[in-house]
Amino acid sequence: MPEFVHLHVHSHYSLLDGLPSPAALAQRAAELGMPALALTDHGALYGVVEFYQAAQEAGIKPIIGIEAYLAPRRLYERNATEDRKPYHLLLLAQTQTGYKNLLRLATIAMLEGYYYKPRIDKETLARHSEGLIVTSGCGSSEIPRLIIEGRLEEARQTIAWYADHFPGRFFLELQDHDLEDLRIVNRHLIAFARKFGLPLVATNDVHYLTRQQAPVHDTLLAIGTGKSLKDPSRMRYEGDTYYMRTAEEMAALFAEVPEALTNTLRIAEMCDVKLEFGRPHLPVFRVPEGHTPQSYLRILCYEGLRRRYGDRADSPEIRARLEHELNIIHQMGFDTYFLIVWDLCRAARERDIWYNARGSAGGSIVAYALEITRVDPLSNNLIFERFLNPGRVSMPDIDLDFPDDRRAEMIEYAVQKYGQENVAQIITFGTLGARAAVRDVGRVMDIPLSEVDRIAKLIPSIPGKPVSIAEALEQVEELRQLYETTPYVRQLLDTAMQLEGVARHASTHAAGVVIADAPLVEYCPLHRPTAAPRWWNTARSIAPPPRRERGSRGAEERRSGGAKEQRGGGAEEQRRRTARQPEGRSSSAPSPSGRWRTWRPSACSRWTSWG
Repeated sequence: MPEFVHLHVHSHYSLLDGLPSPAALAQRAAELGMPALALTDHGALYGVVEFYQAAQEAGIKPIIGIEAYLAPRRLYERNATEDRKPYHLLLLAQTQTGYKNLLRLATIAMLEGYYYKPRIDKETLARHSEGLIVTSGCGSSEIPRLIIEGRLEEARQTIAWYADHFPGRFFLELQDHDLEDLRIVNRHLIAFARKFGLPLVATNDVHYLTRQQAPVHDTLLAIGTGKSLKDPSRMRYEGDTYYMRTAEEMAALFAEVPEALTNTLRIAEMCDVKLEFGRPHLPVFRVPEGHTPQSYLRILCYEGLRRRYGDRADSPEIRARLEHELNIIHQMGFDTYFLIVWDLCRAARERDIWYNARGSAGGSIVAYALEITRVDPLSNNLIFERFLNPGRVSMPDIDLDFPDDRRAEMIEYAVQKYGQENVAQIITFGTLGARAAVRDVGRVMDIPLSEVDRIAKLIPSIPGKPVSIAEALEQVEELRQLYETTPYVRQLLDTAMQLEGVARHASTHAAGVVIADAPLVEYCPLHRPTAAPRWWNTARSIAPPPRRERGSRGAEERRSGGAKEQRGGGAEEQRRRTARQPEGRSSSAPSPSGRWRTWRPSACSRWTSWG
């Protein structure tokens, strides 16, 4: 029985271009008996932690990668004619250093190289090449494009560049999606491999799990591009081969080059990246000279007791409770955490900004003394161990509410205190709910909007308790009757059911902020702002944007992801036909180099939600 590992795989975090979740990908690979699996989403590392944990649960080895966008020229060159269509490039993290370099490259692509897509260039790649495995990529990559265009000498020179910068870590990638141009590319790549002694590797460009899901994926592409399924000029994938093929299928496709399959296992063995969970990276809080965080917290607490309790502050009951809590806090290593939260609350009071702390922190006399909370835990008989318990080692969780119109001031304070590289807002992802999926699918199917709206409204909308399409079919008789008697309604609902939960877009969390002890890029990738925050006028004075060409299309630049752009080269032109995207207005969003970033929770970071 042949063995094979998929190394070119997209989840729904390749926004509106990938269909499965990271967990579904890992489960499918395990069902197919594969020992490992890579995740290589377009231009971002959104799904890394989710994929890593899902792969471990499924009993397979996770390989962390990215299908990066490579600028045709330099990173900061942005000409609509020459730079609009970046190449693709497959990067896999071989070592911990390689993973760190992936974080940096993904961040640079978003914050510095963004032009229609998050891009890097060869100079940037060379600076962060250590610990990375690179392949020649799919039909949209530089080397295949050069081959199809007949520029074989340039292709040879490009291969030499990668071989020099990634010694022993550069592979020529073969794909077969029933396209003549890919067959031409494969023949030349095999010849180059023989000539220069380079290894081959076989991949399948995975965008959905099974062949039967091809029509659903095609619908997803239509949603992403805002086109009707009947539009002959819209972007599409030719054929139904972009699924997770079995090892047997891959062996049959590449029977003439069996080493290309064996090398997938070789790459899987080469990759060894471990993500660390459970260790917080609290920011450094500077205390007055002569103090430790523990001693300074104690002083602040005893001062606070006098303000809160007056003459009762020295009572044995109050002092015993305070000492009990301080000892537990110190034993668990959270002295600094309380100082950080105290300082934020102090800054809010000084600025006359209302705030409130929610949750079990109300049971802490330390939090009460520090004026983090407003509830006396003693008079209300509240238990500290509900908030912090040595038998349940986890970070304290204090949610701070600030008014919407003053929140920006608090974020700005955190940036000034802890450093702009150490503070960011959190990214969130909008997903397709039941009603949204029905409306999106109905639109691309050209069903009248009034009819789509009627069907969507038959799905119950219960705040805090979403109802799936499948549940609605069981609960709502009228909807079930339509499903059973009307073919186009059945098709609509069957398709929408498979799109429920798929990530649709990225945005910025309204109130979540992460603060770390080092530049955040050491722990997680950073994303460009998904919209201009109200406080951007202040922010941009600190980090001015680089020069940008006039006439950049803001609507497309503001997109955090989306379906794959039209790929150059004959193979991709056979595979898909792409309609021209509508031009948007000039963007008012901050420059890609701006310091307000959004963040995808990482293995090593801890965030405090400000609501």
